[in-house]
Amino acid sequence: MMRYSIRGPHKGPALLATAVALATVAACSGGSPSGSGTSAASSGTTSGTSASAAPTSAPPSPTPTPTRTYPLSTAPRTVPAVRDHEAARGPGWKPAAPAGVVIAANSAGLADEGRLLAGELGIPYRGTVAAGPGDVELALGGTGARESYTLTVRDDRVRITGPDEAGVFYGTRTLKQSVKGTGAMPEGVVTDAPAKPQRGLNVDIARKFFTAGWIEDRLREMADLKLNQFGLHFSDDQGFRIASDSHPEIVSAQHLSKAEVRRILALARSLHITVVPEIDSPGHLGAVLRAHPDLQLRNVQGVPRQGAIDISKPASAQIVDDLLREYSALFPGGWFHVGADEYQALTVRSPSASYPQLAAAARQKYGPQAGVQDLAEGWLNDRAAVVRAAGKTAKAWNDGFFRGGVVTADRRIEVEYWTGKEIGARPPSEYLAEGRKVVNLNDEYLYYVLGEPNQFTYPTGRRIYEQWTPLVLRGTTPVAARYDPQILGARLAVWCDLAAAQNQTQVANGIRMPLTALAQKVWDARTPTLTWDQFRALAARVR
Repeated sequence: MMRYSIRGPHKGPALLATAVALATVAACSGGSPSGSGTSAASSGTTSGTSASAAPTSAPPSPTPTPTRTYPLSTAPRTVPAVRDHEAARGPGWKPAAPAGVVIAANSAGLADEGRLLAGELGIPYRGTVAAGPGDVELALGGTGARESYTLTVRDDRVRITGPDEAGVFYGTRTLKQSVKGTGAMPEGVVTDAPAKPQRGLNVDIARKFFTAGWIEDRLREMADLKLNQFGLHFSDDQGFRIASDSHPEIVSAQHLSKAEVRRILALARSLHITVVPEIDSPGHLGAVLRAHPDLQLRNVQGVPRQGAIDISKPASAQIVDDLLREYSALFPGGWFHVGADEYQALTVRSPSASYPQLAAAARQKYGPQAGVQDLAEGWLNDRAAVVRAAGKTAKAWNDGFFRGGVVTADRRIEVEYWTGKEIGARPPSEYLAEGRKVVNLNDEYLYYVLGEPNQFTYPTGRRIYEQWTPLVLRGTTPVAARYDPQILGARLAVWCDLAAAQNQTQVANGIRMPLTALAQKVWDARTPTLTWDQFRALAARVR
């Protein structure tokens, strides 16, 4: 027996209203990520009206279509992870027509970032026009820290803003990775910034030549990881690998032309990566000394020391300074690495007895109490002054900074801390207690030494991810947290001691996950929330 009696001319409209309402519910529930949870009102008589009586008013209209609802969004899954995500309800954003990339007013400098992102997402680049439905808008503005950005997904649009071009660029990397990993960017607001200002990779192309194309591939890989510094060690005992106008006689047969270097620098600049050149002295100058044997350091018996230049001779400073000036002009970035490590005159029992010419030069320049150590420290200061005059901040390895001498290393030189194995090793806390700024290249975790000589082992991403932080400067023990502001960042370093041990492809594959893990730890100081296996799987999806 029917509960409601539907009669005569009212049968058609009433059934139609019911059908529309039910169809609407089904459609909304099936199309929404969570289902609407809303039901249409049933068709029938008004309360108190007989089912068999003729109605006294017009039949009810179909109910409105229920509003679609969404679950709260979750943070985008990227490497490195974003620092903060404000969840919201909405469909997120996908790169589909009519989406394009546009540049906001007064943000014309972001055109390169816009073109790159549009190509990566497979959508048009439209230039400086008003944002429309589905668009990604890039804009300069705000008062955040350098390299920070805000990425907002709302109303089927994406807006990425930052106080500088680098920050906006890093926002585009987040968008790219999220879309690559899941096909979409979740609704909400990402607020992101790096924990450390220097984040990167160091490559020794002096002992083993790497092609320009290989270097460019590493720069692109670094950019997607939000890394911003590439150290280029191009002079050592085994080779001098960039063409020189001031001293062409020292250049190795296999080398980068200046045109290739400029191409590398142009790509790096577009990816917001600074290339830091390194000419290591007064040690590690074997390639230079082969063409200038008269400048090689010799002991009191006349025995030469490998790679060491005689810093008592004015001509030694002249040739090194010629090179520092030449390459300071070629490389536009704000740093120049002047080396200063492993000077062989300081590895003997009595430097003054073994190298009396150095001891005499030290006393003449710095007074009767000065020794060979002071002459070496003065050499470091003098080379730092040359690059400073060219507008660069000098970097030097930690074993070029000495305690207890007459001469003290200039406080403006950044300490690149790599080892505690040198003679008279100084713990990292000493440099930090002096107020020095330090960059972490801990050889326990961050040294990828080809062939694994001298008890080195290839670093693993897992070990970096699970055990290392920028505070771990030497060995496995962190320095006190109060020194964190003085630690400027970190780089993974590739050294080619046994150059034939791996080819270029093997090196690229070997450093891939260590570099990925490093990127996470220098971008976000917090303990990662993902396990190593989860992190590795995520990296495979988004990179």
